[in-house]
Amino acid sequence: MNRLDLIIIGAGPIGLACGIEAEKAKLNYLIIDRGCLVNSIYNYPVNMTFFSTSERLEIGGVPFVSYGPKATRREALEYYRRVKESYNLKVNTFEEIKDVQKINDSFHISTSKDNYQTRNVIVSTGYYDNINYMNVPGEDLKKVYHYFREAHPYAGKDVAVIGGGNSGVDVALELYRTGANVTMIIRDADIKQSVKYWVRPDIENRLKEGTIKSYFNASVTKITEDEIYIDQNGKEIELKNDFVFAMTGYHPDFNFLEQHGIKIESHCPVYSRETLESNVPGLYLAGVVCGGMETEKLFIENTIQHGKLIVENILKQQS
Repeated sequence: MNRLDLIIIGAGPIGLACGIEAEKAKLNYLIIDRGCLVNSIYNYPVNMTFFSTSERLEIGGVPFVSYGPKATRREALEYYRRVKESYNLKVNTFEEIKDVQKINDSFHISTSKDNYQTRNVIVSTGYYDNINYMNVPGEDLKKVYHYFREAHPYAGKDVAVIGGGNSGVDVALELYRTGANVTMIIRDADIKQSVKYWVRPDIENRLKEGTIKSYFNASVTKITEDEIYIDQNGKEIELKNDFVFAMTGYHPDFNFLEQHGIKIESHCPVYSRETLESNVPGLYLAGVVCGGMETEKLFIENTIQHGKLIVENILKQQS
C-alpha cells in the first residue's frame, strides 16, 4: 500500500496546476489519469484554436508562447508536456481509478495498477469524456460521432452538424472548407451568444448565403443509414445524410462523484467556494468539474487558482 498526502485524479491543466502547488508545498502526492497527459486536449479537433491567448493558459509561471494570437491544440500539448518536465511532476497516465473508499480519516484508492492510501483527494476530471446524448433512434449508428478530429474523410459527403455552440460552429466551418455539404441543426433560434467573437461573422455569413444550410428551432427525431429526420416547429423534415456530428455537449461524471459521497444539487456538485472541499472532508473538487452542467462558465483560465486554494487548506488542516 502506497501512503501519500494527496492524490489528484485527472492530469489535465488544472490537475497539473494542483500538482505544482503540492510540489511547492513538499507534499507527498501523485497525479493519476486513465488517459494520457492532458487527455481532453489531446482529443480536441486537430486544428482547434483556443478561445484564450496563450498567456491565460499558463500554469506554474512557465511561459506559454504561441505563434499566433490564439494558442492551438498542438502548442498546448507541447506546453503542458514542458510544464510537467519543468516541475518533474509525479504523474501516472493510463491508470484507471477503480474504487475510492474512505476509512476513518484516510481514503483507500484502488486503480487498474496499484493500491494507495491518502488523507486528501482532488477530483479534477473535467467533463469531456461524458456525452450529452440525444437519446433518439439511430444515435448508435457508426456514422454518428460525438467527437470531431478532422474534416478530410467527409469531403463531398452530406454531413449534419447538431448544435449551435462553439464546437458545432467550428466543426461546421471546417467541414464546409474541406468540401462537405454541411447542414446545421440547432434547437434554438440562433447560434449561441458564447460563440467565439472572431468566428461569429464567418458562420453568420455562411448561413446567410446558404453555403452552410441551417434549421433553427429544430431537433433530431431519428437517424437512419441514409437519412436524418428532424422536427422544426412541429413539422417533420427528412434530409439525405451520410454522417452526423452531434456536438451536443458534455457533462461531469456525476455517477463517479455520487459513488464517493459527493452531493449533487441542481445538477452541480456541492463544495465550498473558499476551499473547494466537498461535503466529504478531505475530498476536493478542482477545475471545470465544479461547474456541473453549466460547462460554459468555467474554463482553464478561471480555475487555475483552485490548486492554490486547496493546498493552502490542506496545509492549514495539517498544522
